[in-house]
Amino acid sequence: MENEFELIAKTFMGLEPVLAKELTQLGANNVVVGRRMVTFTGNKEMMYRANFSLHTAIKILKPIQRFKAQSADDVYEGIKEIDWSEYLDNNSTFAVDAVVFSEEFRHSKFVSYKVKDAIVDQFKERTGGRPNISVANPDLRLHIHIADVAPGKSECTLCLDSSGESLHRRGYRQESVEAPLNEVLAAGMILLTGWQGDTDFIDPMCGSGTLLIEAALIARNMAPGLFRKEYAFEKWPDFDAELFDQIYNDESKEREFKHHIYGYDIDMKAVNTARLNIKAAGLTADITVEQQDFKDFQQPKEKSILVCNPPYGERISTPDLLGTYRMIGERLKHQFLNNDAWILSYREECFDQIGLKPSIKIPVYNGSLECEFRKYQIFDGKLKNFRSEGGSIKTDEEKHQMAEKHRFKKNREFKQRLDEQEENENNDIRSFTFHRHDLESRPTRESRQSRESRNPKESREFRESREYRESRKPRDYRDAKNNRGGHERFDRSGGKRNKRFNHDDE
Repeated sequence: MENEFELIAKTFMGLEPVLAKELTQLGANNVVVGRRMVTFTGNKEMMYRANFSLHTAIKILKPIQRFKAQSADDVYEGIKEIDWSEYLDNNSTFAVDAVVFSEEFRHSKFVSYKVKDAIVDQFKERTGGRPNISVANPDLRLHIHIADVAPGKSECTLCLDSSGESLHRRGYRQESVEAPLNEVLAAGMILLTGWQGDTDFIDPMCGSGTLLIEAALIARNMAPGLFRKEYAFEKWPDFDAELFDQIYNDESKEREFKHHIYGYDIDMKAVNTARLNIKAAGLTADITVEQQDFKDFQQPKEKSILVCNPPYGERISTPDLLGTYRMIGERLKHQFLNNDAWILSYREECFDQIGLKPSIKIPVYNGSLECEFRKYQIFDGKLKNFRSEGGSIKTDEEKHQMAEKHRFKKNREFKQRLDEQEENENNDIRSFTFHRHDLESRPTRESRQSRESRNPKESREFRESREYRESRKPRDYRDAKNNRGGHERFDRSGGKRNKRFNHDDE
């Protein structure tokens, strides 16, 4: 059997336990929950399956080197110790992504440039040539993570990025609406409810249909990677195309879905967009989408679960935000009896307007917003009478979770704005960074700029990096983008698919 190696699955804050459970069910070993990640071990097949099958992973990284560093020169030397001929040649292209949590290394791009310099210099010394940088579609993607472990000392972890484009980009989204829900977050929300397709599923504010499609994939236990054009590992020198074909065409774990999924939205444009995306995913038999205002929602005929992501008044505005949440509470109370509803939102004042007692509150991040995912068990009559008849709005597990100390931050700020908001809204782990809330103890952008202006050596070192100078030159990425293509595959009926799912990128 092929030797196992360490792997890291990245995810959003709050979804780590769900991702760990997915990995365990997939057969991964040594699964350990971290912060915005889960580490595990597995062989090449497990790495392929993790990329292809996990609903709540954003990236699958393969660590290849760890070392301590006190300066940029230490990073350069640590990278140069690796024999890069195992991964690249002079005709290859590569890109480097850096995530930095360090007082010594304050520029993630500068770290990326030092890594690139070390690789290029090694090739020049050995061969006289060099591999090139390609941001759009490189042959090899590298990820370096630097974090302080002691004063003046940082730990560097260099990984191969086996995923490439963020795994939330499934490939089925043809069109979008304003502020679409991230696919990984949508899947995580559904898995947090415990729903596995055992009842009907309803999203009364479905937008472009992300929750509906992710629910259908979970109900049928279909791999979200079915729609993707490619993964980064397909360009690695040791890529096993036959093994990945077996994984891609294996439908033995898929199951029958005997219930139905319903989506509604007041906006007909959103309804049409959702229908288009559902058709692209091949799930029209499982999902029905209709135009309807939530205020006209009626009691479903079958046992159902409702999962909803209403507007927060952030990226999507609404004339009467609090009134919308009052309406949601009223509809649930009178037209969703004996069922469970799950609501994701951002503002405490919005939750207050629902007027129902949640059985559990789960903190999750939607982009840069620290949200809560709340469960409401809808029953007929008053809570006092419901309890007197032996009813309970909390399971023993939910009581245990809600009793945990420090479940939420004290005095957390709902309206905090981050300097990197634009990047965070892209929901792409390559640029996604969660920032600490203790802003007073952390240097602000202004103070860092002031400190850098007092330290010309530091800023000059950054500006004089060779790759930084090259990055300032105008480039034309159109050829690289247009030549992406798709990997040749065989579909399940045995017919050859020239390029799987060759519709345009999102």
